[in-house]
Amino acid sequence: METRESEQDVILRALTPVVDGIAATFGPVCEVVLHDYRRPERSVVAVAGSVTGRTVGGAMSEIGMRVLARGDDAVDELNYVTRTGAGRLVKSSTMVLRDSTGAVFGALCVNVDVTEVDRVQGLLAALAGAAGGRAEVPVTTFGDDIDSVVDALLDDRLRRQEQTWAGLDRARRLTLFRSLDERGVFAVRRAIEQVAARLGISRASAYSYLARARATDETGADGTAGTDDNPEGAHP
Repeated sequence: METRESEQDVILRALTPVVDGIAATFGPVCEVVLHDYRRPERSVVAVAGSVTGRTVGGAMSEIGMRVLARGDDAVDELNYVTRTGAGRLVKSSTMVLRDSTGAVFGALCVNVDVTEVDRVQGLLAALAGAAGGRAEVPVTTFGDDIDSVVDALLDDRLRRQEQTWAGLDRARRLTLFRSLDERGVFAVRRAIEQVAARLGISRASAYSYLARARATDETGADGTAGTDDNPEGAHP
């Protein structure tokens, strides 16, 4: 284990000057972030540029959490477009880092602010008589606080369900927990307690829903057998 961790540390140290080099090449519209996924709550080990406002010691975004959830099956996500909470349009690439055993332990992320490029492109298209609506770009929460990322993911999942927690039936509650789990939320320390508090249920109930959601994935069963050890709202 020590040998593997030492190797991973060496890779991160070797890539640190690359972060500055890439950012300097593309100028002020570019941000490069080096992540150590062994520490999800403070995964940023190096950063150059300021597109998403990240700093060293900050947390991964929901994109990083999704990669983390896939483990060693994660693949590079290249040239995708997202939008920050402030409305900036960002083109990004997330390249996973592996050690010599193939284990994923981090990522090198490049974010380019293309807001002004998109605006000019729209103006040129309008002049050419070919203006058309851009497909809706998803909003991604970036920040140094992992709690804000977890909250954003939870809010997004509930919004997609078009219901509050109280309005969801058992099957949709399991779907909610399964969706959060697939996005790496529960790989974050204390996330289960945070989700439970936001939903107004006990920690024991949250663990129960998570276990049943995972059992449903493994067996294909409905995962609804049994009753909760603690009723919703009864915090131990």
